[in-house]
Amino acid sequence: MNAERYMVRAPGKLFVAGEYAVTEPKQDSLIIAVDRYLSVDIQANRSNRLDLPQLKLTDISWKLDEEKVTFSVQDQRLNFIKHVIETFIAYAGEQSPVHIFVTSELDDRSGKKYGLGSSAALSVALMTALLKFSTNSQAAKDPLTIFKLASIAHFKAQGNGSCADIAASTYGGWLNYRSFDSDWLIAQLNQAQSVSALVQSDWPDLKITPLKQPEELHFLIGWTKESAQTAPMVAKVRNLKTEQPERYQAFLQDSQRAVEQIITGFQQGEVEPIFAGITANRAALKMIGTEAGVPIESPALTKLIEAVSTHGAAKTSGAGGGDCGIAFVSDPADCEHIYQLWTKAGIDPLDIHVSTDGVVIY
Repeated sequence: MNAERYMVRAPGKLFVAGEYAVTEPKQDSLIIAVDRYLSVDIQANRSNRLDLPQLKLTDISWKLDEEKVTFSVQDQRLNFIKHVIETFIAYAGEQSPVHIFVTSELDDRSGKKYGLGSSAALSVALMTALLKFSTNSQAAKDPLTIFKLASIAHFKAQGNGSCADIAASTYGGWLNYRSFDSDWLIAQLNQAQSVSALVQSDWPDLKITPLKQPEELHFLIGWTKESAQTAPMVAKVRNLKTEQPERYQAFLQDSQRAVEQIITGFQQGEVEPIFAGITANRAALKMIGTEAGVPIESPALTKLIEAVSTHGAAKTSGAGGGDCGIAFVSDPADCEHIYQLWTKAGIDPLDIHVSTDGVVIY
């Protein structure tokens, strides 16, 4: 029996700019990996076994039937894992049995959810672990292969999404991300294109470009203590595409201009374009939220943002409606003052920073 054992760790993510628009073709976004991680411990076992103790899912076995996974228990929370394993098998073939043990620090120990992208980190860490343990272990060293395989699994599980969070968990750091053509991927999957062929293909429109944080830029994260249901909010915004196409296109243009301004600031190492772009992206998101009837900027997030107004720039992160907000300042002395304002407003400053590493194998 294979005596190898590996620990694989993938970071969570936060959106910085370009939310909602990033699901459309040729729309830029900015996303970061954060230093909170999901870990997968994988080792040889007599039979396939899975443990996720933090979800109270333990001693779960699975069987394969024509590359389809059947777990010993039925639980919707296993859906992403099922599709990751099936995508891996379609790519690398059936391998020797393993024991997989999953732990996460992406949410608070008390159960508070911050919105750091646990499903993406799980998909990336588990896919990397399976690849490393397989006869095709070299693939575990190639971030683009990992990204593509995790994205295929994601689309099989969910059917949509930008996969920006998968890029963050795979590559780490600050990323200028532009999504691949999702219609193309769906068409390939519907045509039963092989997973190996898909991995080897050039994915239309995909862009993953690392960025360097300017030395004068300081990045803060605050948590509103509110959670948000992302899917209904995204669906309402997407409805504007057919109901009010002109306003939807205006939003896409505003978002793209704002993100380009932020990226220029990163490329030039200057904070003022970043502040201006963050402020412009906030305005675009508020507009589309109002038009769609979606509370992207909740009252708590507005308090978080306004506390920063005289120091730098701030906005919602991700779908909004709750979870985290982000802020940028140039003077390190402002950080503590903003934290005090946030705390007074009932917002928790989070001791979370950018993770320069993406998925790592130990």
